Amino acid sequence: MPQLNLTHVRPHFPALRDDVVLFDNAGGSQVVRQVADRITDFLFTTNVQLGASYGTSAAAGRKVTEGRAALATLLNAERPEEVVMGATATQLFDQLAQSLVQHWEPGDEVVVTNFDHEANIGPWRRLARQGIVVREWELPEGAVAPTPESLAPLLGPKTRLVAMTHCSNIFGGINDVRAIADLVHEHGAMLCVDGVAYAPHRAIDVQALDADFYGFSVYKTYGPHHAALYGKYDLLRHKAGNINHYFYGEDRVPNKLEPGNPNYELAYSCVGVIDYLEELAAAHGINAKGRAAVEAAFDMIADHEAALAERLLAYLRGREDVTIVGDPSSDRDARVPTISFVIAGQNSRDVVEAVDPSGIGIRFGDFHSKRLVQSLNLGDPDGVIRVSAVHYNTLDEMDRLIERFESLRRQAA
Repeated sequence: MPQLNLTHVRPHFPALRDDVVLFDNAGGSQVVRQVADRITDFLFTTNVQLGASYGTSAAAGRKVTEGRAALATLLNAERPEEVVMGATATQLFDQLAQSLVQHWEPGDEVVVTNFDHEANIGPWRRLARQGIVVREWELPEGAVAPTPESLAPLLGPKTRLVAMTHCSNIFGGINDVRAIADLVHEHGAMLCVDGVAYAPHRAIDVQALDADFYGFSVYKTYGPHHAALYGKYDLLRHKAGNINHYFYGEDRVPNKLEPGNPNYELAYSCVGVIDYLEELAAAHGINAKGRAAVEAAFDMIADHEAALAERLLAYLRGREDVTIVGDPSSDRDARVPTISFVIAGQNSRDVVEAVDPSGIGIRFGDFHSKRLVQSLNLGDPDGVIRVSAVHYNTLDEMDRLIERFESLRRQAA
């Protein structure tokens, strides 16, 4: 696999400038130029309501259909109808919960974690108001990744769904979703996966994972402020209720899960993410389109991101006053370059705010994984320091951050 050419990559992201280093990408990545171009194209040529018989409306409908198909390609869904679109992953998980519960009864059970982003916890916990029993899946002490063995005691004949994340936005670790899916399915339950922290870094393959539902934020994956939720077609059709207008039938998939309408121009602009990944593959001598290009591009991305992660992790491992929160290795199969840590005797907020004047954007906090950060007992009310890189970041940028940390270390000595 060829080495990622950053000279090709960076001009595709107009927001990147030499005087600013952006290492807060887990909160939202920069938008690739092809996405913005398609937003403009839709708004300037086909900004009308869908479903009419006149030509411009038909053209607008085709563009939205293209956007849904692009998201299906990113997810490796079997068909575009398996993709529900919405504003955020948090919103889509909530819509899914309100849809599925229509087919459940009081006393049915869901399993949620205490170690993930609240987006895939809160919607399921709120079902307790409707009589659903909520069971909490906790990490064993000292563990940084869930296992089937830790989940198994929580599963039973009334378990309807298990909610988990593909990649922790605190630990940065990639979880074994397929192993969990196999166990959940043995118990006749469904698995809902939060892929927000995974999607910017690796090619999602919902078929290989055998996930029943899988959501991610396109705005963290080089696209617009938009989100997608995959669901197996038969489950969306037969297990999910209608949360749209009353005259939308149970068979109207995925529209019955999209109250009102999805954002048309943002849906269409998702095609720009595929455009970029195809161009990225081609620029590196890989003649591929569609899904093959997605997989090839993310394979190169993974190698580059592992180098970025190792540069920072090697530095952090060498400091006796630093505790890395998560796997300290840079193995591309084990983690993404979302790296959290604390520095002994220093407040996370103070460290980050001392970095700010250097023009480097990092962050402190719990990042809506409050239950996890609280359970870690780090002794800092401001949580962890988090550096989150993506493929358009450079080793020189990481060195610049490390130099800043070293400068602060000398000042504190």
